[in-house]
Amino acid sequence: MLAPARRPQLAIATALVLLMTASRGHHLASLAHLPGASWAVFFLAGAYLRPRWALPALLGLAFSLDYVAIAWQGVSEFCVSAAYVALIPAYAALWGAGRLYAARHSDTVRTLPWLAVCALGGVVICELISSGSFYFFSGRFAEPTLAVFAERLATYLPGDLGNAAFWIVMATGVHACFAMLAHTAPRGQRT
Repeated sequence: MLAPARRPQLAIATALVLLMTASRGHHLASLAHLPGASWAVFFLAGAYLRPRWALPALLGLAFSLDYVAIAWQGVSEFCVSAAYVALIPAYAALWGAGRLYAARHSDTVRTLPWLAVCALGGVVICELISSGSFYFFSGRFAEPTLAVFAERLATYLPGDLGNAAFWIVMATGVHACFAMLAHTAPRGQRT
């Protein structure tokens, strides 16, 4: 089970908040050309953060960042529609996939395939919910069809998978480094 102590969870939560803030949409990402980390943040938060209130807190952060970008930074509000509320179950799917992974995690390479399956499943479900709801229920498309949705899915899913994979692989590397340091620390100095 992946369940860091309270202190590391606070550090992880802070890092995830900063990562989402720095990379979400057009807020700061255009300055540094960072791939969007929001989807990976929800997955990683599900894996690492034990308090259930962390999910609503991250949802609030994501929605606040979008509001600030639209209201004060001139970002287009095209994606905000009646379908925007579907981001709640979409992000919750990523969170749930992270929880599912955490339940079988061990600090060995044997859980890497399980990590890949959970992350891939979470991203695909998130994409289906978020893109599907936007395409079919936003009112932005005159006559939505499954065929056109499948084309849109083929266009957008690879990029979203790539962004999430980038950050999850980075987090996996950081986690491996900390695990090795903890394992090699003298017995009395382990945290």
